[in-house]
Amino acid sequence: MNGPNPKADLLRYLQDARDALLWKLEGLSEYDVRRPLTPTGTNLLGLVKHVAGVELGYFGDTFGRPYFDGEPPSWWYTRDAEPHADMWATPDETREEIVGLYRAAWRHAAGTVEALALDDVGQVPWWPEERREVTLHHVLVRVISDTQRHAGHADIVRELIDGSVGLTPGTSSVPEGDRAEWERHRDRLERAAREAGDGRSRAGA
Repeated sequence: MNGPNPKADLLRYLQDARDALLWKLEGLSEYDVRRPLTPTGTNLLGLVKHVAGVELGYFGDTFGRPYFDGEPPSWWYTRDAEPHADMWATPDETREEIVGLYRAAWRHAAGTVEALALDDVGQVPWWPEERREVTLHHVLVRVISDTQRHAGHADIVRELIDGSVGLTPGTSSVPEGDRAEWERHRDRLERAAREAGDGRSRAGA
């Protein structure tokens, strides 16, 4: 058994989240990857665009390695950017461009992680000045947390679109069951929720 490798461990969990998120786009139409499925507009391609920006910012600008040579795109995290511009794709932004940018962000992040030690310090430009200093270790943990959170959002959005569930193509992480069985399960939960809401399941009711 090899000795501990904290960088490798962190990168593995980050890549797991990246792969899970991208998989949720597979097999869907242009409309379905963009359609808003929540009152706040959550959509699959927007989630990918957002996490691409997160990685390029935290692993790039924070450590003096900006990804963009000139002016960043109009949706970038600047004072002039339109609110929520990083959370959805315009008709002119293709799926291939956004996914390609995300994969480029992986490569850029890998260069930062390889070049620095986990306790090396950078500065997050968009944070308040008094707390801008962060270590690479802190940034890795933060980006893993953010990516896993949005991969969970993508799980739910994809299920709402076509009923597809699971972590990755080879690891579903979901108990087996056909459509009818899942419908019975959902109906049972609905009944339990209504009983609890009516107060009938409380002791002494």
